[in-house]
Amino acid sequence: MAEKRTVLFVDDDEIVLQSLERGLLDESYNRLFAKGPKKALEILLKEEVHVIVTDMCMIEMSGLELIRFARKENPNIIGIVFSGYEPDAELQIAERQEEILGLLPKPLNTGVVDLELLIRRAIDNYNLQSQR
Repeated sequence: MAEKRTVLFVDDDEIVLQSLERGLLDESYNRLFAKGPKKALEILLKEEVHVIVTDMCMIEMSGLELIRFARKENPNIIGIVFSGYEPDAELQIAERQEEILGLLPKPLNTGVVDLELLIRRAIDNYNLQSQR
């Protein structure tokens, strides 16, 4: 039986995190939630995380910076970014260079199905990478 994977959700807005927690309640993977990058970094030091789903614009660091930091420790970790703003050039390049698997518009409540599918794809990608 395959190991159950862990997904870390990061946003500095508590309401977004609560919404994600409710919306993804029935998913089969482990779910962790961090209010902001600082808390996410604490979790990453303690827990084995396979996928990070993060807001792009946060005060302490951007979601892309957080994913890049996490990938230094675990190169197989898969990143997904969501943002309420149009993707800038750096984010588009990161997606093309496969630093992130996907980019979703915020608010996520309109795209929960898209998020669920993207997370499943991220877990599949992680599983393939870890078999190499």
